Amino acid sequence: MKQTDISDPAYFHKVVDCQWACPAHTPVPEYIRLIAAGRFDDAYMINWKSNVFPGILGRTCDRPCEPACRRGRVEEGAPAGSPAAKNPEPVAICRLKRVAADHKADIRHRLPRRAARKNGKRIALIGAGPASLTVARDLVPLGYECVIYDGDTQAGGMIRSQIPKFRLPESVIDEEVGYILDLGVEFHGGTRIDSLKGLLQGNGSTYDAIFVGSGAPRGRDLDLPGRKEAAKHINIGIDWLASVSFGHVDKIGKRVIVLGGGNTAMDCCRSSRRLGGEDVKVIVRSGFDEMKASPWEKEDSMHEGIPIINYHVPKAFIHEFGKLTGMLFEKVVDKHGLPILDKTTFQSTHPKVFFGGDSAFGPKNIIWAVAHGHEAAISIDAFCRDEDLRKRPSPLVNLLSQKMGIHEWSYDNDVTNDARFRVPLKDKVIALKNIKMEVELGFDAAQAYAEAQRCLNCDVQTVFTPKLCIECDACVDICPMDCITFAADGEEQDLRGRLNAPSRNPTQDLYVASGLKTGRVMAKDEDVRLHCGLCAERCPTGAWDMQKFFFEPAQAHDCQRRRPAVASTGRGAVYGQAAE
Repeated sequence: MKQTDISDPAYFHKVVDCQWACPAHTPVPEYIRLIAAGRFDDAYMINWKSNVFPGILGRTCDRPCEPACRRGRVEEGAPAGSPAAKNPEPVAICRLKRVAADHKADIRHRLPRRAARKNGKRIALIGAGPASLTVARDLVPLGYECVIYDGDTQAGGMIRSQIPKFRLPESVIDEEVGYILDLGVEFHGGTRIDSLKGLLQGNGSTYDAIFVGSGAPRGRDLDLPGRKEAAKHINIGIDWLASVSFGHVDKIGKRVIVLGGGNTAMDCCRSSRRLGGEDVKVIVRSGFDEMKASPWEKEDSMHEGIPIINYHVPKAFIHEFGKLTGMLFEKVVDKHGLPILDKTTFQSTHPKVFFGGDSAFGPKNIIWAVAHGHEAAISIDAFCRDEDLRKRPSPLVNLLSQKMGIHEWSYDNDVTNDARFRVPLKDKVIALKNIKMEVELGFDAAQAYAEAQRCLNCDVQTVFTPKLCIECDACVDICPMDCITFAADGEEQDLRGRLNAPSRNPTQDLYVASGLKTGRVMAKDEDVRLHCGLCAERCPTGAWDMQKFFFEPAQAHDCQRRRPAVASTGRGAVYGQAAE
């Protein structure tokens, strides 16, 4: 096999599964360690720099990081009878993010200041949702004048209009949206932009670039028999949620059918229970596992007594003189009209117009809108400075030894066997009486510490130096996961089968190092290793070292700083070198 090039930032970045899976590439293990240490302000700021809305996302994120979490894979092989083996689950990454937001002090003095000087460039942003707010947050401190237009009177977009308040309190939205507007963003609420052409031609104002972050706020209708006749009793999900959010709807009938298997459907059915619905059902054309709703959203709905009926395709609305009386289903075992975009730069066919969020590639989650916003801000900055948009700034990366003594590390390398801790909930009877009462109470500091201890510190890497190795196999003997093997070289598939614990997950890389005196190679399976450091503690020659890998994606301000791809932290090491 080809020897692993650990100087390539992508290698260790991929090993940190949670950060690799996060669209915004938030350094998850770093902020979890800070939460365990009680440093909530620092944990919040790491999140804020990366994902912009820690308090909002800590309650509503779709959590792509959690299915990727190595903890779940490790627990699948836990000893029989242990708590973890009964129900392997990832670290509660999302809810720990909320802990940082809930327990922080006032952090406003740590936010960017308004630019002392304007650079003369004006950017129009259509829609005040997470994508536009992210673009503005990245560009305003650089001197850009950012003007946001939105049809709603308050900023936040779908965060404010389509997520029920029992999941996301308005105070959290006000706080985190306010952090961005207070940087000096010009916000025109209640101003709908109906003509992109008009905005491009001026309409009394001249803009150097336009960002479209209007979302994709069109629900799916059903053209079925009875739809027109019973129209007064049939609602489109996201429109109805917006009406509930803004107080236009405050009650519903006792019998409610919710069609669809996505997160919007889950919000609709749970909102219905709080507005008077007694017999509320969710009916889905797909199977339960194929539903688009997040597993925890389905779980929360069923916890509140809402049945989910699968494999039923709607065929007709049944009505009597305009009153909806039922629905007819058949039991069974698109095109969105989106703009043409460059998927790297988010630039449209009109060079001055950029898109992001749901309006770019269709409906996704808030964290994707944030990621789009960061990338679009880089492109807009490059465009306004007449630079090549496809030359993207390099990320900041660093690899730093964690050694503090012969057998001591600067991180807690003990591996707990605790199962995932449950987030406390408001009593169901009380929660269902008030549509604005938050259901999840969040972890307290003690619960957060216990859950944080489940993190395997996947950003702390075992780095191997072949020239120091005497091939004593001490590391092989002590490794609790049998993930280290010294063997004759071979093709990847062959070598994977000859490891001490055969590697059955080809999506996870092998760390291969040659240069040993016997001609063998060291092969380490990255799949289920614990980052425990026992190999480095046992090694008599220091051939193994535990080094923390830090990866921070570039943002718009990095284009102007022109920092190198490899940077020192000033703490005794640069990428690929051991600490002094």
